[in-house]
Amino acid sequence: MIRVVIADDHPVVRAGVRALLDAEADIEVVGEAATADEAVALAEQLAPELVLMDLQFGERAAGAEATRRVRALAAPPYVLVLTNYDTDGDILGAVEAGASGYLLKDAPPHELLAGVRAAAAGQSALAPAIAGRLLARLREPRVTLSVREIEVVRLVARGASNAEVAARLHITDATVKSHLAHVFSKLGVSSRTAAVSAARALGILR
Repeated sequence: MIRVVIADDHPVVRAGVRALLDAEADIEVVGEAATADEAVALAEQLAPELVLMDLQFGERAAGAEATRRVRALAAPPYVLVLTNYDTDGDILGAVEAGASGYLLKDAPPHELLAGVRAAAAGQSALAPAIAGRLLARLREPRVTLSVREIEVVRLVARGASNAEVAARLHITDATVKSHLAHVFSKLGVSSRTAAVSAARALGILR
């Protein structure tokens, strides 16, 4: 039996996914989480085989960090990302955080069920379009930002000052400036506004 925790901030999405999974004889939904913190807590308490993880909870893109925390547990379940977002930054962040798979919410039911079974068995479960994007990223030399650099640019895009970015990410102002300097260099820009624009044009930010 594959025991699953569903983590998504939309009750209707959780209900729909639960109905789909509960209809399968070999899958049991053992918990639902409406926040990233709840997802981590349930993963620790219930020890499921798999956590189905959204990337966006309310205004916070907290799914990748929650995935990292789940995978750091003493007996970590596998994580399968199920989201609406398919930018390179989102995909890379989730995979680097330890997700076994990445599916989009518009995937057909049979694809989601196959992904759940594959991810719970420790296999890779990537939507075909996502797999193609990752392969293209590996084959073609292109600008890449680290997960932390993407987090910094994402906050800058929302209008956060260096001090606010530092507070949100629990780092120093000097570290924020260092990250931005690296971002400017990689993107070939000289301002925060240009960095955000370039990151969006490259698909790093949604």
